[in-house]
Amino acid sequence: MFGLGAGEILIILVIAFLLFGPKELPEIGRQVGKAVKGFKETADDLRKTVEPEINLIQSEVKLAQQDIEMSIKEAEQEITNATQEQEQSTDSSKHA
Repeated sequence: MFGLGAGEILIILVIAFLLFGPKELPEIGRQVGKAVKGFKETADDLRKTVEPEINLIQSEVKLAQQDIEMSIKEAEQEITNATQEQEQSTDSSKHA
């Protein structure tokens, strides 16, 4: 729990008992519990809202990456074809 050991938790409880007394301690515990529960619910709601958006962005990035890779391959092929055509026309003009 929050990276605290049994000794640390015991010390915190003793200090809280001394500060607030036995009458107020249960109410403070309830309030802290409600606050933690509210925080967890809010974090879960945020996660549920954000995760689909992140997944959508990741898929769009993947598609964009694939498009770029395809464009690069097409450009490389065009350069290769143009180079071969140039070499062929150079070779044919030398032989003529």
